[in-house]
Amino acid sequence: MPDWQGTFAGALLDPARHPPPGLVRPDGCAAGRRFDIYRNNVVVALIEALGEAFPVVRAVVGAQFFEAMAGVYVRAHPPSSPRMMFYGESFAPFLEGFEPAAQLTYLPDVARLEYARRLAYHAADDRAADPAVLAGLDEAKLTAVRLSLQAACHILRSAHPIHAIWRYNATEDKSPVQPAAEDVLVSRPDNRVLVQRLPPGGATFLLALQEGRSLGQAAAQAVAEAPSFDLGANLASAFSARIVTAISIQ
Repeated sequence: MPDWQGTFAGALLDPARHPPPGLVRPDGCAAGRRFDIYRNNVVVALIEALGEAFPVVRAVVGAQFFEAMAGVYVRAHPPSSPRMMFYGESFAPFLEGFEPAAQLTYLPDVARLEYARRLAYHAADDRAADPAVLAGLDEAKLTAVRLSLQAACHILRSAHPIHAIWRYNATEDKSPVQPAAEDVLVSRPDNRVLVQRLPPGGATFLLALQEGRSLGQAAAQAVAEAPSFDLGANLASAFSARIVTAISIQ
């Protein structure tokens, strides 16, 4: 049995293909022109959706370049789910291989940051844990504690100043962007998504906690990477950002 839906979908995103055979207007005539209009509208709508999902990427490359680049992407990567709020999950890997933007080596990581913001926005709600639970614990018990982080929490590591690039293009802060590696925490403590630059060792610490390491193990990994890592300050920052959802005391 012919895959008519597959043929229709394939022709919808490939302007070189002829309209599916048997496609007719209400009067029985071939619907080639109507199909071309519909095909164009679908592609335009997907490009617009991608631009709304990745506004900083669009701002960096410019609207005209973004539209051309997004046109290539949407034809090669049509939506795989009706949940359009997650469309663009493969945009960052696509940018890594998109030759016309090869000189913008930071662009894929900027796209990852923007996608993480959307994931955080649509993540399940989690109640923040009370840090008072840790009060009075001796050093041995404190280092054995394990912390669970909220579903909306995403830690990104980049060799590029992705936080500064995002900040410059998405906020009123137009401080100059300095070339530097940056680690970023994306979270949703309340109803708004926050994007915060992490201090040295901060990303390693949070990633270790996400992997189920104890507080002492996570801190040791962070110190090994950044000797200036301050456990107290980073712990306070995590609770202040409301990203800790559970505290397990051994």
